[in-house]
Order: sequence, then structure tokens, then C-alpha cells
Amino acid sequence: MRFRHPDGSIVHLSYCTNVHPAETLDGVRAQLRDHCEPVRRRLGRDRLGIGLWLAREAARVLINDPAELRALRAELDGRGLEVVTLNGFPYEGFGADEVKYRVYRPDWTEPERLAHTTDLARLLAALLPDDVTEGTISTLPLAWRTPYATDPGAAGTARAALTTLAQRLDALAELTGKSIRIGLEPEPGCTVETTADAIAPLTDVGHERIGICVDTCHLATSFEDPDTALDALTAAGIPVVKSQLSAALHAEHPHLPEVRTALAAFAEPRFLHQTRTSTAAGLRGTDDLDEAVAGGALPDSTPWRAHFHVPLHAPPAPPLTSTLPVLRTTLARLVGGPVPLTRHLEVETYTWQALPAELRPRTRTQLADGIAAELTLARDLLVDLGLKELP
Repeated sequence: MRFRHPDGSIVHLSYCTNVHPAETLDGVRAQLRDHCEPVRRRLGRDRLGIGLWLAREAARVLINDPAELRALRAELDGRGLEVVTLNGFPYEGFGADEVKYRVYRPDWTEPERLAHTTDLARLLAALLPDDVTEGTISTLPLAWRTPYATDPGAAGTARAALTTLAQRLDALAELTGKSIRIGLEPEPGCTVETTADAIAPLTDVGHERIGICVDTCHLATSFEDPDTALDALTAAGIPVVKSQLSAALHAEHPHLPEVRTALAAFAEPRFLHQTRTSTAAGLRGTDDLDEAVAGGALPDSTPWRAHFHVPLHAPPAPPLTSTLPVLRTTLARLVGGPVPLTRHLEVETYTWQALPAELRPRTRTQLADGIAAELTLARDLLVDLGLKELP
């Protein structure tokens, strides 16, 4: 979906296909047929943007076989789908029964991460619509905090990898005329947990093609104030290459037994749901939601937020809610001003099948309806901010 900002530039809205995890190229094609095109039809659109997730195996097939890449581009066109952004965070296994800490490997100290991201940049340059010259890729925020924090050489290795990547992106732009930018995506528990944590390493790299991806669920989970965060990034000259529009789980009164019971329903075995609370002594947290609800690990006199991407249009029932207000505030700053701070927006609720059983979509139709409803909400927010929806 495309929107014209009042300054005349085009803002793209996509939804991320990591909600339909597929490890193979055949799986990617199936998700285009079974999920992406049906969502487009529900929205009554001739064209729908998707934030494609290409696992390592699928990416390598496309890199090694130009005919397969041309066929994928043709299939996207034929189904009324366009790709301007990729989710390069998960490497493989995102559809496994248990993902948890595995999603952070390989990290930016390992050569596989640089190789994979280079592949993704080359693929995105080929998949961009003919009238689009800029693509973006989100990636993990260097590494999970351990063992990175205790390795004296880790920061230098990661910085060197990102510098090499920037040089490759420059060469790619020279060759193709397509500018691909990479955004580190701060996430609770990682080396770069907050936008503030991103400033130093990105300043060290110091390249216009390497910036930040602001995920509004992660921002909220870490209790960051959107205005403060974006002001600091602007002052430091760190570009917001893309933003993922998502909402976290919020519990206003975690000391109440009924709140703990409601939160426990969201603790599940597949993904990590880092949980945070902001206290007078600073941010406190656990790596997963079950550690928090078990009691004793977190103070419960202040609200809790959990890294659980809840559907934008359907916040959980009381006594829980979502951090949609944080998303609204962030979006207003990102694209509601005289000049957009980013032009790539991506709805990224990948946890539909991890929701409590009674909230999960049971059919493809229900899932498509839910994704279409999320995109409709995002579209309405953009229109309310003065952007004009384009055909």
C-alpha cells in the first residue's frame, strides 16, 4: 500500500510475511498464493506491499538461480504484490516449535550473518518495483547480550562486519541503481536493547546506509518515550530506515492475582516474551513471561509490558491491554511532520498462532481477515495524519 505524504514523497505500508513462516522457496510461493493475495483481495486493493521474510535456504536458491529469482518477481507482479522491504532478523527455523533464543543466531560476530544479509540486499535490489529505487532490510541488533558482553573482541568484529556490509551496499547501488539500507532493530535482552543503545555502535559505523529499524512493540516494552527516542536519533544523525508497527502486551496492575492469571495465558513455548517494568531504580526485566508471572523475579508495584506482538486492532480483554497508544504516538512523529522520518512501515504481528487458544485464528480465512483488519487500522492512522492513500 502506498501513501503520498504532504511533502510529496511516497510512504510504503507492508505486512511482514514472517507470520507465515516458510523455510523453502516453494513455501514462500505457497504463502503468496494462500495468504498474501487473499489479504490484498480483502482490502480491495490492486496492489499490496509485503515485507518478505526469506530464510537462508530460500535466499540461497534465489541467489544461485537467476531464473528462480525472475520467476518470483513475476509471481509477485502477477498476484498484485510488491516488495520494498525484507525482514532479515530471523535466519532460519522461525517456524519451529521452539524458537526462543535461536532467533538471535547467527549474530553480527559470525560470518554467516554478513553473508546472508548481503544475499538479501542483492535479492531485494532485484525484487524492488521498477519505479522504486530504495529498499530496506531490518536485522538483529548486533547480538543477544550474552556472550557478546563478555567477549572483548565482539564489538570490533560486529563493527567490521557492518562496515563491510556498507561497502557492499555502496557497490550494489553503483551496479543496480537501487539503494538498499539496513536497520538494526533494538530488542529487549539484546546488546542493543533500546534506541539509545543503538546510537554509539551506529555512530561508529558512520554510514548512511546503516541505520535503525524502530519496532514500536520493542520501544514500548522497554518503556521508551517515543519523542525522546526519536529526538535523540535525529540529533545523532541516525536514520530511521524503517519502522515495524506492532503493539506489546500491557498489564497496569501486575500485583493482582487476576492479572497474573491473564498474563500466564500468553506465556507459551515458541517465542521469547521478554518482560519489563520501569521502576524508580531503572528498568527491570526477565527474559521470558513465565519467569515474571511465577513471582519474585520482577517488582509488581509498577506496570509490566511483555514483548508479545498482539494484533493491532484487537487488544486483549481486561485486565490486560496493548501499547497501541505508543504506536500512535511514534507513527505521528515518524510520518506526521512536515517531512517523514521514514518511508517504510511494516505491520509485524507474527504471533497469531502463539496467542491463547481462544484468540487464535483457526482457518486461513480468519487469519487473512485479521491481517486485513490490522492493515486497515494502520491505513486509517496514516490517513488521519494527512497522508493520501494511492491506488
